[in-house]
Amino acid sequence: MERHGASRLAVILIVGAVGLSLIGVVAGEAAAQIAKPAEEEIGGDYDPWEPFNDKMFTVNHDELDVYVLKPAAKGYDVVVGEGEKQLIHNLFDFIGFPKRFVNSVLQGKWNGAGREVVRFVVNATLGGAGMTDVAKYQFGIEKSDEDTGQTFGVWGWRQSRYLVLPLLPPLTIRDGTGYLFDIAMDPINYFIPFAGGVARYVGNTVNERALNLETFESVEEGTLDLYSAVRNFYLRNRDKKISE
Repeated sequence: MERHGASRLAVILIVGAVGLSLIGVVAGEAAAQIAKPAEEEIGGDYDPWEPFNDKMFTVNHDELDVYVLKPAAKGYDVVVGEGEKQLIHNLFDFIGFPKRFVNSVLQGKWNGAGREVVRFVVNATLGGAGMTDVAKYQFGIEKSDEDTGQTFGVWGWRQSRYLVLPLLPPLTIRDGTGYLFDIAMDPINYFIPFAGGVARYVGNTVNERALNLETFESVEEGTLDLYSAVRNFYLRNRDKKISE
């Protein structure tokens, strides 16, 4: 009991420390949105930090992805078969149940919350503790795919500054703040604080990169302005999810 209590406390302290670092940025964004003219609230991608973001995108893509992530994913792809990669993908999806369920409830999406409960029970019992997505492939029950960033959007925080940080996927300030809450709902962090979360993130990132090697290459080869294309796709996709 004491060990589990200490683990929970460690998770809370980690999330709190990172959260404090974002408070000033979030407050600044709120003030900026209150002060800006109404006509600036519509049209275009909201990317006032584009010079910084573009540089970070270059670091992530031209250096970290090309020299670290892509080679790691190719080596991983040789060692780990397609079936094993899909099994790992299913396990990570299974572990994400608390985040999806809680945010479905917070958004008032009762159908999605119900699906998550059914999926969890079915995959835990018939899917080998989540290794096989029986709920999806045998019963046609899709996951809800909700997170705290979407919840903030549903609650009214719609427009938010686009942000690119090293080692992380595209974000907005809203979605980055929500990501901290999602980390707090990750069961792995309650058993292996911080190190478990980092290992989960790295493992999931490499596994997903290996599953989509050809997709990434085709997008890179067929896109002239990759930064703008990624930003536009991310922001449009997030708007769509929030509106649904």
